[in-house]
Amino acid sequence: MNKGEPIVILLAEDDPAHAEIIRRTLKSSRIANRMEHVVDGQQALDYLYRREPFTDPDIAPRPGLILLDLRMPRIDGLDVLRRIKGDPDLARIPTVILTTSAAETDMAKAYDAHANSYLVKPVDFDKFTSMMETIGYYWLIWNRNP
Repeated sequence: MNKGEPIVILLAEDDPAHAEIIRRTLKSSRIANRMEHVVDGQQALDYLYRREPFTDPDIAPRPGLILLDLRMPRIDGLDVLRRIKGDPDLARIPTVILTTSAAETDMAKAYDAHANSYLVKPVDFDKFTSMMETIGYYWLIWNRNP
């Protein structure tokens, strides 16, 4: 990703309310030029591998950041994470687990699968909004990727 290019975030989130909070926060912070939202693990993989309906790179550009929920239908987030980090073409995309699960076992499994970060969604709206702003600045503005 070159400086000045639109930053694409792939959000894999099955909760529409959480997805909307994330979208609005990042948009109001002007952090992301574009966010693509998928509602389950299968759609996330279809997007990343440009399978139907995401075959057109203009419709499904390579993300600069993946925000991945753990508990999703069809294919869970942990399986999606393992596939991302096991694929040399996708492994360098920063992948942040963004979940309601504070379970130590979930956290350990995510880091064992090479998650770049593990964040528990706060219940409080203001804290959740603040977390999303911080995520955006850290991963998309301050962090440097090869």
